[in-house]
Amino acid sequence: MQRRTLLKLGIVSAAVLLVAGGATVLLQPGLQQGKLTAAAQEVFSSVAGAILDRTLPVAQFEKQKSLAALLNRIDELVQAFPPHVQAELSQLLGLLSTGVGRRTLAGLESDWRGASVKEVQDALQSMRLSRLTLRQQSYLALHDIVGAAYFSDPSTWATLGYPGPLNI
Repeated sequence: MQRRTLLKLGIVSAAVLLVAGGATVLLQPGLQQGKLTAAAQEVFSSVAGAILDRTLPVAQFEKQKSLAALLNRIDELVQAFPPHVQAELSQLLGLLSTGVGRRTLAGLESDWRGASVKEVQDALQSMRLSRLTLRQQSYLALHDIVGAAYFSDPSTWATLGYPGPLNI
């Protein structure tokens, strides 16, 4: 195969993947009426489990309860975002919810639910250190949303050594 033919094939393949991925995101957004879809909840639950690995409770029931509360706080946080930010986040979560988007953007082979904490941590680290700005921005969005939603709960402040607001 000639070099030009190979380059053309690569460009056409990339275009097909982009169109297919874009169509999938339009059909299955990450947010519906300002709330996380089930697929987006899986993304955030897995990402939160990786980011907050040593912060979450060890007991499985308590951990699931903490993650469910976190997802509720993420919903509340997202509803406070301006519409254009909600739209961008919806696109990101919709893309990450697809197999192609998850592999391309996050570099994660396993699905979000089946991935181990270590696999998700490695994928997030890969995004954080990527040369592609889109991957870095995606990492920062996921990281900051998880951090803001988790530490907005007063019960988590002790983890940071924060005593809470001063009485004035």
